[in-house]
Amino acid sequence: MGQPQLTPDAPWRERFRAPQTWLTQIARGAPERGLINSNKSGVFQLYAWDVPSGRLTQLTTNPKGKPWGVLSPDGRWVYYLKDADGNELGHWVRVPFEGGADEDITPDLPVYASWFFSQSLAGNHVGLTIADQEGFHIQVLNIDSAGALNQRRQLYHSAKMVRGPLFAADGELAVIETAERSDKPQFSLVCLNVATGERLGELWDGPDTNIHMHSFAPLPGDYRLLGVSNRSGVERPFIWDAASSERIDLDLHGIEGDVRAWGWSLDAWRVLLCQVHQAVQQLYLYELADGKLQRLDHPRGTYYSAEFASDDELMGIWTDAANPPQVIALDVATGARRRVVLPSTDVPPGRPWRSVSFPSSDGTTIQGWLAVPEGEGPFPTILETHGGPTAAEMESFSPGSQMWLDNGFAFLTINYRGSTTFGKAFEEQIFGDLGHWELEDMAAARNWLVREGVADPDAILLTGWSYGGYLTLMGLGKQPELWAGGMAGVAIADWTIQYEDTAPTLRGYQQAIFGGTPEEKSELYAASSPITYAEHVRAPVLVIQGRNDTRCPARPMEMYEAKLRELGKQIEVEWFDAGHGSYETVQAIKHHELMLRFAFRVLG
Repeated sequence: MGQPQLTPDAPWRERFRAPQTWLTQIARGAPERGLINSNKSGVFQLYAWDVPSGRLTQLTTNPKGKPWGVLSPDGRWVYYLKDADGNELGHWVRVPFEGGADEDITPDLPVYASWFFSQSLAGNHVGLTIADQEGFHIQVLNIDSAGALNQRRQLYHSAKMVRGPLFAADGELAVIETAERSDKPQFSLVCLNVATGERLGELWDGPDTNIHMHSFAPLPGDYRLLGVSNRSGVERPFIWDAASSERIDLDLHGIEGDVRAWGWSLDAWRVLLCQVHQAVQQLYLYELADGKLQRLDHPRGTYYSAEFASDDELMGIWTDAANPPQVIALDVATGARRRVVLPSTDVPPGRPWRSVSFPSSDGTTIQGWLAVPEGEGPFPTILETHGGPTAAEMESFSPGSQMWLDNGFAFLTINYRGSTTFGKAFEEQIFGDLGHWELEDMAAARNWLVREGVADPDAILLTGWSYGGYLTLMGLGKQPELWAGGMAGVAIADWTIQYEDTAPTLRGYQQAIFGGTPEEKSELYAASSPITYAEHVRAPVLVIQGRNDTRCPARPMEMYEAKLRELGKQIEVEWFDAGHGSYETVQAIKHHELMLRFAFRVLG
């Protein structure tokens, strides 16, 4: 294997240092104003974006980073959750677009967890979901003509998961997602009168179906909602008039895979759609008047987002395995790239990813992305599992994967059972049985790598972050003979203790994905927890865990580490002072150097 690349100017370090953009928004009422999230300072922060000139003004200075915010439709304010040390518990605040002091919009409330925030296009309401020990609370605040916030009130409450409110353009109606009809993370939509809280209607597609809202038409008095439903077995877009309850399912005959709703044109008579089939994206325009579907001939790769910036231009964040994310403009009529709006920087050349597939133990086809180093195999190999689990790995710029390739490792990241974009049955097969089918798919990936001559069977290491870190620990405990070692980031070690310590937002999700609480499903929680299989672990383990993480709290990992040490197992735990992962470039490089040193040490 030689020696690991650890010099200060190693190519993999340079790729980590390249600025990246994860989020863009353009103010509907002030299209010259935008919001981006970037790590150009070395830490991901929010920036006010002067769209015509490209000038950026840094708005946040959180030492642990700030990955997400919301730009008001008039471009006057940027809202974000202000927390402590990355723990995702705090208060929503707003800061002027020009910069300045932040204003707490809920100063009378105790600290809370919140993953949803919205504002009406008319600018008369903001809304947010707050989670606490009593469940989920949807709150609304009025905004007067001077921009002052007042009259906060509760619009909806549930012990089960809810998200919202999503406002109609004029702020008269709002729609929420609620899981009250299911014991799983499956949602229906409820329409509410914003002024009175009166329930006006519901859209539900029956048992074992899931509906998600996207956005209302951007015109006052227009109550058409764009959303997606999986009642056909894959995600398909629809338009629901929340006032009249009329529904139209868009005709997408012949298109395979999931099709997601991405947004409305400015005149509200076209919608942008994104097909995702086998983890590959394709954008379409749909004409609502005549049902015409137009395939856009856009650059290949992955789009984190895209939206109508004008009548003739789409703007979005694009990336592929060789290029860091950059903001580009596409021609609405054709999809051709018109210009690079916010460029990325040049990075050392990397190795390409290619899509592969193989059968799992029950015959189900599993898709993944494979990259191999220079030379002939078999190679030492990294098998990665993504977080989520309800997410999908698509081709994107990944400094971590290129680090392994630079150092002679093959790299495979897989979309295991539970991943999105492969259909309802594929995604929901793990519900109530976590850590079973995912591991079947990981073992199938290993078998395929060995069979194809890619991997040295004695030198395959697992890695992943969040749910991927959980699967790393599960694989080491339940399939100890298959893996040479594992590197788990911000991982789950004990679902029962996790339930006790996690943020209320995650407690609701955990209850839904297990189908009950630890008291109701004690055997299932134990069977799905890595700590249950600690005595079977054979291979060395590296864990990188955040002290302030409220998604994957510290206590379960402390118990897991103590258990492995008591059993005489090889475990190293690197604690860092932040939340669910790091938004600091220097820290990300440090963590990957730890992983690289660990892998070389384990493989001798």
